[in-house]
Amino acid sequence: MSMVSQPNDSPERIAALLLRLSPLYAQTPLLELPKLASEFGVAQVLVKNEAQRALGSFKSLGGTYAGLMALARATGVSVDDLLDPTQRGRALSALITASAGNHGLAVAAAAKFAGGPARIYLYPGVPKARVRRIEAEGAEIVWVEGTYDDAVDQAAAAARAGEGILVADTSADPDDQPVADIVAGYGVMAAEIRRQVEAGGSLRPTHLFIQAGVGGLAAAMAAGLSDWLAAPAKIVVVEPTEAPCVAAAFAEGAVVRIAGKLDTSAGMLACGEASAPALRQLQAVGAEAIDVSEVALAEAVAQLAMAGGPATTTSGATGLAGLMIAACSPELRQRLGLTSESRVLIIVSETALETGGSQ
Repeated sequence: MSMVSQPNDSPERIAALLLRLSPLYAQTPLLELPKLASEFGVAQVLVKNEAQRALGSFKSLGGTYAGLMALARATGVSVDDLLDPTQRGRALSALITASAGNHGLAVAAAAKFAGGPARIYLYPGVPKARVRRIEAEGAEIVWVEGTYDDAVDQAAAAARAGEGILVADTSADPDDQPVADIVAGYGVMAAEIRRQVEAGGSLRPTHLFIQAGVGGLAAAMAAGLSDWLAAPAKIVVVEPTEAPCVAAAFAEGAVVRIAGKLDTSAGMLACGEASAPALRQLQAVGAEAIDVSEVALAEAVAQLAMAGGPATTTSGATGLAGLMIAACSPELRQRLGLTSESRVLIIVSETALETGGSQ
């Protein structure tokens, strides 16, 4: 059956498409870590290990899928034809995006799979190890002074000027199509989690502690899991104290850009403005937000390793940092309905950098 580019593709169809690109897009493990459950006074902690996903993070699901869909729409062909090496004569527009590292890598991979160019806008805080990985996919790097949000603005301006197709993972438009495609790609994880829990005979999780930058991952998990979680079905968005843009949007009831340098070791989450589509989804399911300190972020990485979990970064362990803070706070435990019977789901969103860095 031909795999054409459709905005409403199911998680199963998206997963099948990505798996054709590389076996590294296969289902990732769902781990049970009883040491963490005991440490934090809950019945169970499940960890979805996205460190084993293609390109080393969940971002490969969204950015690569959305990039291919954007190219297919622009050229008027199916994704099958786009990926067919015998049909590589057509000229392809450059894929453009801003990134802290992982999303840009995924979009660059989409361009490479299709045989086209990519231009990734980065800011000075992006570690060299992440830059090298993007360059290895053949993408052009454009450096922007300032923060991630400044890079987002510059990438959008370039696309408006006709320099390429914008595949941003954030937007002020709640109905932005590339953002919807990215969230649909992330939805593969939610479908996998549901299958894995059911196949393992476990009770459904009662809580999801999920990290957020612009909020796309949290929104995708909310869309895919909110009606499946067991009571009280709490979705808790966890952000670095230095970059709480989703919490700020919750407080204002609308997207706002927070001030400051957004200086956090969780570099993948150093975002000053939430995505409007993500905010709409998170508001719809009544998600709550908490923030975690730099000390808690570092401790979460260590706690995960000591419990037999995967090696990751502070960005990858931010959800666990949220559980750690909530479990130690009587006020938060009560507010979030966290008890000794709770079953908590965490997503380790990326692998550790080869340099051993913390971002």
